[in-house]
Amino acid sequence: MALRALSGTGRVLTAFAAVGLLLVGCSSGESVSSASSESVANGLVGVQSDGDPSPGGTIAYAGYSSVSSLDPAARQDGGSTGGTEMAALYDLLLRYDQGSSEYVPQLAESIAANEDNTVWTVKLRDGATFSDGTPVDAAAVTWSIGRYLEKKGTHTQVWAASVEKTQATDDSTVTFTLKRPWREFPALLTSGPGMVVAPSSMAGGEFAPIGAGPFTLERFASQEELVLTARADYWGGKPYLDSVRFPAIVNETTRLESVQSDNVQIAYLRNPENVHKAEEAGLPGAVYTANMSGTVIINNREGRPGADERVRRALVAAYDPELFNQRVQSDSGVANSDMFAPQSRWHSDVSGTGYDPDTARSLLAEAKADGYDGKITYVGTNDPETQRSALAIQAMLQDVGFEVQITYATSISDLVKMLYAQHDYDVSYAGFNVLDDAPFIRMYGNLHSSSASNVLGYANPAMDELLSRLQTARDDDDQRQTLAEIQTLVNETAPMAVTGPYRLFMPFADNVRGVQMSSDGILLFDKAWTES
Repeated sequence: MALRALSGTGRVLTAFAAVGLLLVGCSSGESVSSASSESVANGLVGVQSDGDPSPGGTIAYAGYSSVSSLDPAARQDGGSTGGTEMAALYDLLLRYDQGSSEYVPQLAESIAANEDNTVWTVKLRDGATFSDGTPVDAAAVTWSIGRYLEKKGTHTQVWAASVEKTQATDDSTVTFTLKRPWREFPALLTSGPGMVVAPSSMAGGEFAPIGAGPFTLERFASQEELVLTARADYWGGKPYLDSVRFPAIVNETTRLESVQSDNVQIAYLRNPENVHKAEEAGLPGAVYTANMSGTVIINNREGRPGADERVRRALVAAYDPELFNQRVQSDSGVANSDMFAPQSRWHSDVSGTGYDPDTARSLLAEAKADGYDGKITYVGTNDPETQRSALAIQAMLQDVGFEVQITYATSISDLVKMLYAQHDYDVSYAGFNVLDDAPFIRMYGNLHSSSASNVLGYANPAMDELLSRLQTARDDDDQRQTLAEIQTLVNETAPMAVTGPYRLFMPFADNVRGVQMSSDGILLFDKAWTES
């Protein structure tokens, strides 16, 4: 991966966001005739780039979930969980360019590393200010990052495990000294730690949304609508748009229909059926793929059936990604048991263990002979899509001899509590959403023994060592080899069953121009405009 330096519910919810978990269920600017999966892996597809920007107007973006807070340290810095909204208010120090696969400066002017990638130096743009008029200097940036860590923002654990020291070495320079080499460190500055909050945001004792981004707050009604207004004094020039609106539309099918009827101009789609419909309709938009977005999570902790490796291996062997794709995703998903499927740059010759019902029955029989009663509790939420997931997984497990009881939580918040705080489950279905551009971050969160985000309760010193190697990988080949060894260890120890990646799509109305996509599906609107 290249790097370009240019001039010019508290703890539980923290863990939930830190792994990027979603409970389930061509180059930038190039004109492409169709939004088919063959057109582009990650980036913009079908979006017109010609024409002269015209000022004025509003873009309405119906995201995956509405924000409950305007604080980027409140676990809302991923693309599906408020990251686009936060970037509009606070900007990003860096953005990830999908077309070139490079981290490029945004609010920063440049970033550079020493020879072994243990010291990273960020130069800030001259003249950039917060919306209160104060300068975006090194002291403000280090204050913002310190506050993010103190508030236990999404990436606090990975930061603490990786960064030794953050220093304002002069008024316009911030230096990050790492505990070990890490060539993908800039990824952290494309999300929460890189969303710069003004020190004056806490002047009144309670948080106020004062940032360095291209928009400021006009109206915020949680679970209803967020409206942001363009800043005339933004460092990159006043945005072409007058405002950006984020309406809360819970139902994903309704979000897609709203784009098609031009009631909103952009929507976030995750359900493979809806993504397929949008692509079949030839809608332009932004697309990215997240690895392990479909994962059967198994509680590995003592006292649970999954503490027995034979039971875990039986659960994994009983899971059929193809059947799940047929029953739950209407054959619109990607059925693959590899942690990094063929679509990923990190795909290797080491495959996932895959569906093997005879092996599942044999392993389950061994465990039962030693006293296991064969009972499993599956935990999900009580809505139609996740019910389909639960029933499909129940049928697969019962087919090989498990006795499966389904427990439905009343809300996602309750489910998060059951999984992360109480660890009161045997099996569930979720998404780890590991990104190709920086796989270590969420691999660490989900699989490291010391990670509070490790919902599996998986503790394996060999995995911890491999994750350390993954972080310090010198090049793509080294990283791919390490991920292959991680896949081998997962095959041997069966902490989870992978069903495949998800292709996330954000369809645009035909008149949307100038939107950029950074990492993790975060959209940037500072250069966006609409054609009349």
